[in-house]
Amino acid sequence: MMNSQNIRPTRRAFLAGTGAVGFALLASGGVKLFDGSAGAQAADETNINGWVVIYADGSILIRFGAAEMGQGVNTSLPMIVAEELDADWSRVSVEQVSADPDGIFGNPSFGGMLFSAGSSSVEGYFTALRLAGANARRVLIRTAAAHWDVAPESLATDAGHVVKADGERLGYGEVIRLPVPSAAIEQVSEAELKPRTDWRIIGTDKDRLDIPAKTRGDAIYSIDVRLPGMLYAAQLLAPVEGETPNLVSDEASRQVTGVTDIVPLHNSVAVLAETWESALAARDLLQVEWTETSGFRKADSGLEMSELISAAESGEGDAVVWEERGDASKALAAGGQILSAQYQTVHVYHAQMEPLNAVASVDDDGLGAEVWLGSQSQSVSIGIATGVLGTTPDRIRMHAMQMGGGFGRRTVFARDLLRDALLLSRHAGRPVKLMWTREDDVKNAWLRPPTAHRLDAVLDADGNITAMRHRVAAPSIMEFAFPNRWNPEVRRDLLVMEGSESRDYAIPDFRAEHLLTPRRSRVAAWRGIGWGPNCFARECFMDELALAAGSDPVAFRRRLLRESPRGLAVLNAVAEMSNFGTATEGRALGLSFAGYKETMGAGVAEVSMEDGRFRVHRFWAAVDPGIVIHPQNYRAQVEGGILFGLSSLMRERTTFTGGVIDQNNFYDYEPIRMDEIPEIEMRILESGGHPSGGGEIGVPMTGAAVANALRSLTGQAPTALPLGEWVS
Repeated sequence: MMNSQNIRPTRRAFLAGTGAVGFALLASGGVKLFDGSAGAQAADETNINGWVVIYADGSILIRFGAAEMGQGVNTSLPMIVAEELDADWSRVSVEQVSADPDGIFGNPSFGGMLFSAGSSSVEGYFTALRLAGANARRVLIRTAAAHWDVAPESLATDAGHVVKADGERLGYGEVIRLPVPSAAIEQVSEAELKPRTDWRIIGTDKDRLDIPAKTRGDAIYSIDVRLPGMLYAAQLLAPVEGETPNLVSDEASRQVTGVTDIVPLHNSVAVLAETWESALAARDLLQVEWTETSGFRKADSGLEMSELISAAESGEGDAVVWEERGDASKALAAGGQILSAQYQTVHVYHAQMEPLNAVASVDDDGLGAEVWLGSQSQSVSIGIATGVLGTTPDRIRMHAMQMGGGFGRRTVFARDLLRDALLLSRHAGRPVKLMWTREDDVKNAWLRPPTAHRLDAVLDADGNITAMRHRVAAPSIMEFAFPNRWNPEVRRDLLVMEGSESRDYAIPDFRAEHLLTPRRSRVAAWRGIGWGPNCFARECFMDELALAAGSDPVAFRRRLLRESPRGLAVLNAVAEMSNFGTATEGRALGLSFAGYKETMGAGVAEVSMEDGRFRVHRFWAAVDPGIVIHPQNYRAQVEGGILFGLSSLMRERTTFTGGVIDQNNFYDYEPIRMDEIPEIEMRILESGGHPSGGGEIGVPMTGAAVANALRSLTGQAPTALPLGEWVS
């Protein structure tokens, strides 16, 4: 049976049964309070949710809207609320919300949707969560002030208590049992939020709340969910995108014990069975022919790369200007010392630990469903379910589960997997768990697209860059994965082009342009999005330009970063940390300056060549994210991004022939191994600005750092990722 922690009571029963008070910061900016008596019913009927629930025993529940996929937002986001609430952290529990019908919990960075991607959770929610905690605290102070008949301004709070000037104290649990003031309680303004000098929770190393259950094996993912009467579903998926099945024979499959039905779908044939083992065994006995009419049957990853290189070199084709400062085209046409270089990156697979899966139980009338799903967007998932069943969002009871890795893989996949789980459950009249094997996940991957880069720059007599053009040839991710956000007139694809702007570098004439090419595979956002490939190409080129200018890599970049104090700070820090310019005999150091949106970073890799293969021994990183909420977790996120980047530059490569992905599992799509992990030293430089992300910044600093170290070591410059096939 499913673990009881996944069964959630209604708000009315929950509050009325506990004597709790909840607070909501409404979309209108007001504050709504509801309690566990008569007020709870009224609040429930108006469908009001709240960030904070305080119980009579003084314990506190803090809700958060972001999806937990191992990045620790179930701790860092509640810490922000708890700080302004002045909560006793030891009394705090947390809950991820699964739906947002009243528009309270959405991520401001994604237009108020429940959507977690792009290192946007802390950045997007920071101010809203501070206001939520501060408004709840204000309600507590006003309530206590009315009880004591004193001015609210005379009261303070301290770790879960309201405190009078004479030292008399009321715990938050005691306060919520008092009558609530009838007068309206005004909203806290941003100017009234705590000054940083008063923070006692933000910036501290609280233990992550999800780790104990994960350590014990008690954590529940959607792949673990079991329901009474549940069937298991395995799919024989179309080998090539866009093809449909012509079922030849399912006779042998139906003879497998436990099989209840064989169901052809538009892109697959699904087996429904009482056990997963039966479903898999029966799937392997299906005899299916495919339509073989898809244009993707001609797709080949090698040919696609040739097309990209040709487009980047010629500049001919469907070009979109992404960034322009001054007139780089005119400057390049004028001549001078022009240097050029070409770089490439290949398709890569997300390789998340938990393969895709979904659990759906469709109602008897076919117009509602209960869903258990690990998704990076509760809003998208509910929208998919609504569309599939032709119903309204209130009929979808979503259980947003934590995930065994996301990295962009679990953003919009629900339009396929969840759709099929719902269709199968409606067909069977029973709950269905649809799971993909690792092979299914690899063969049907949504990949980071390949890219080809052409960079041209003009150096003046003093070795300064006066003009640069960065041309990127790649298919669009947005057009395929997010068609509702794709503007066919503007055609700006941030998932491909972000990171090509080079705004921190003082280059008078600059142009970045996107050569849009036809996609040959399913493509998706991947950790670091465009910053990974674009920073790799640019930073490798920077070392080539430094060499041509007769400058060392650090000094060359220092001149370029003269107008970026934050960029210069991380560059200087990582140069000092690594003692750049000196290296152990037989080893070399390579540098990369990088960013991810508003986060600044710089990395240095130490490499050697052993038996014809390179090895990364140490990696230094300096990062400025503005403000860090949860330092130990932030370090873990950046270190994880560094390892993600190192893994992809070593061997990771997805290829396809005739539209079929060649790889199968981790034996032929090989991530980094434990004995290949370098020693990592990291330094956080907080500049004090609005907090920005940490989950992605480690990726874009790795590729060029390792490639530049190899160039320094061997005298030859790698120009393509992965580097594992590169031989000096």
